Formats: sequence, C-alpha cells, structure tokens
Amino acid sequence: MKGMIRLKLLVTLALVAGVAGLTAWKRPDRALHVATANVAQTLCADVFVSGLAPDRVFAENIAPMQGMHILLPHLRYAVDTARQTVTAQWHGRFTSVATYYPGYGCALPTTTPDAATLQAAREVASPATTSAAPVVNTDPAIVDALAHAFAEPASGPRRNVHAIVVLHDGQLVAERYATGFHPDTPQLGYSMSKSVVNALLGILVRQGKLDMHAMAPVPTWQALDDPRHHITLDQLSRMTSGLDLTEDDSGFDPVSNMLFLHKDMAAYAAHAALRIPPGTQWEYTSGNTLILGGVLRDAIGGGASGLIHFAHRELFDPLGMRHVLMEFDGAQTLVGSTRIYASARDWARFGQLYLDDGMLDGRRILPEGWSAYVSKQTLNSIYGSGFWTNTGTGADGSHIITGMPDDAYFASGMNGQRIVIVPSRRLVIVRLGSTLDPPYFDMRGLLRLINEVSAAVR
Repeated sequence: MKGMIRLKLLVTLALVAGVAGLTAWKRPDRALHVATANVAQTLCADVFVSGLAPDRVFAENIAPMQGMHILLPHLRYAVDTARQTVTAQWHGRFTSVATYYPGYGCALPTTTPDAATLQAAREVASPATTSAAPVVNTDPAIVDALAHAFAEPASGPRRNVHAIVVLHDGQLVAERYATGFHPDTPQLGYSMSKSVVNALLGILVRQGKLDMHAMAPVPTWQALDDPRHHITLDQLSRMTSGLDLTEDDSGFDPVSNMLFLHKDMAAYAAHAALRIPPGTQWEYTSGNTLILGGVLRDAIGGGASGLIHFAHRELFDPLGMRHVLMEFDGAQTLVGSTRIYASARDWARFGQLYLDDGMLDGRRILPEGWSAYVSKQTLNSIYGSGFWTNTGTGADGSHIITGMPDDAYFASGMNGQRIVIVPSRRLVIVRLGSTLDPPYFDMRGLLRLINEVSAAVR
C-alpha cells in the first residue's frame, strides 16, 4: 500500500546539500542517489521489460511522484537501446545506470546478475509466441464496469489503468488492456511480489522444510543472547518483527537505502536492531520481506539459479504463469519486496491458486488452510501474512474497508497493482496501472470495479 519512493524530503536537498554538518546524519547525497537509481530502474523496467515508450513511462510513473517537481528542472535521463541501459542524472552529479538483461529484468551495478543466474532465467523462459487476443465479454454490465475502471477522473491524479483481468469460477470471463499492453505483457508487481514470497514459503512449509511459527533461521540471529533470536517467520511475514526498518519512502530511510544502494539487501535488513518486542506492533517494511528472501535462498540452495528453477518447477509452471521475471540482489537473494514481473493473466492465475486454497487440478501446491492463514488479520492492522485483508474487524466491530466484501483479501503494490480474491463470489480480479495517488492508489475505483463485476456475474 505504500509507495516505494515518495521523495517528500527531497524538496530541501538542493538547499541543504552544502550545509556544514548536515551530511553527517541526513546524507542528502545518498537520497539523491536513491532518487536517480529509482528513476533509472523504473524506466528500465517499463521500457525494456514491458515495452513502453520512455516518454510515456516518465510522464506516468516518474514526473507525478511526490516531491519530483523539485528535481525535474535538473533531472536528465537517457535510454540506450543498443546497450539496453537507462542512465538517470541529477544536476550533472548524481548518476545511476540500470541495465536490462533479456529474460531476467533490470539491475543496478550493485545487483548485476552473474552468468549462472542469467542462464537459469533463460532456461525457464517460455518460447516466444504470438500474443493472445484479449477475451471480450459483451455483457453490458461487464463492459460498463471495465469502462468505469479505465475512465479518467475530471480532476486529480490520472488512473492510467493498464490492465484488468476477471476470473469467475476459475474461468477467464473478461479483460481489457490499455494501448501498448496485451495479455502477454510482463508488468512489475511492486509489493504484490511479497505475496509471491508468501507462496514460496508456503511450498516449503508443505514440504516440511520450514515452519512459519519457528524462529527464523537467520545466521546472524542464532546466538541465544541476540535480542532478535526469537523472531519467527510468521512475524516477519506479518510485519510484526519489531525490527528498526522504517519505510517512509523519503530517500533517507533504511528501506530506501537497502533497495537502491546495497548489494546484500537481506544482510542489511537482518543487521537492523530490535526496536520493540516481536509480535507486539504492526509496521509495514520491505526489510522483513528481504530477510524472508534470504531464508528462501538458504532453504532452497543453489543461490539465485536454484530459486529460479524451484519457483518455476513448484509454482509458476504448474499454474501456467509463462511471463514471470524475478530480480535478485548482489548476494543472490530474491528482491521479493518489489521486483517480480508477470502478465495480468499470470497474476490472475496466481490469485486463483489462493481462491482454491492452494489446490490445482487435484494437486496440492500450498498447505491446506493456507488461504485462511494468509487472510487472517494481524493485530489491529489491515494486513494478513503477505496479503492485505478485509476479513478482520476494527475496534468498533466493523469490517476494515467499507464497500469491499467481508471475506476479500488482496495482493497490493505501489501505483495500484492489485489481485483481489473474493471467496464468497468465486472471483479473482486483477487491476494493474500507474496511479500515483498514495497511499490508496485508486482504492475507490477498485471498490467500484469489484462490486460492479460481482453484481454482473451472479
């Protein structure tokens, strides 16, 4: 639900960068490197992976970022199609370069994939095929529901909806795409990636290799006198670890630094001090997910290559998810907080697995009861385990999100990436786009879509 980089504190950077003493604690130079790295990585993903025009990406995904208007006069970017790189620079000093690797995704210099990782990505890639034609539903109620979701508001931030896919009773009943997108276009899930990490953990739980309620097998936490020793995998997944890993999207916060400036993101996150007792307070932070990524890497073995093959063999290939790309940090940990791509249909197939409680054609992929586990409310938050949820109640006994079905839960990523699962109505709805109106990212439009589609398919 939170944006990756809001850059709200960068408004003052040009004024304070040279003030004596400030760099000792705020490090505006690092924040500016975070900003240019984010720009380069965003452009690289949407231009080279999703196939969009650079100017469109900049207009939809970068220029509307909070605080970005202060940087725009001195921000420059260049897309090199021959070398498949994107360079972003601010004021001629702060430069970041992102490189595209076919079949893999994009990487900053600190996260350059090795030959084995690239080979694994090529081995699991699906053969190039002609793009499938979108399924057209002529039911006027469905047509209107999708039209309403794509319509731009008269004022305020643009929705920039890119894709909507609707599954009912496991069948693809409707979809619509914006110009430049089609059923096979890989689209970055941002924090929907956390839900994929949840699924990979679930597979290892089913295989008896992990226990979500056991202490997290993080090597640096194993000393009995380490205050982090008793943090469980469940607490990491539910964002109640108590670690000091603030994610405020300012460019100065630990998570911003982790995602854009550090080679070993999992180690950086695991190094965080314990701020409050585990399990006592909910605080959303991608640092927890990177630690879980390190656990996945170690439990599966074989580094990034091993995890790529495992994920495709155990999850993506059985589901028919043919357009998935996963990016890793420089220590071969899956950047499962934000860097997994899939087509809109792929994301819908993923949601259907949870709607069916982890079953696929008689084969169990996830543990029995896993869907109930992930959708169970965490403390007094709107979060479950790797998913957001409306199944809990507020302090007054009401359901959390007014207008959303009481049993709905959903994967959610920055700019309005959503997979909504509604068990009572046998619905999975995927909505992808570039809606920069944090922190809710067109939640009102999503609720209207859910309710109009629900009424149409009854």
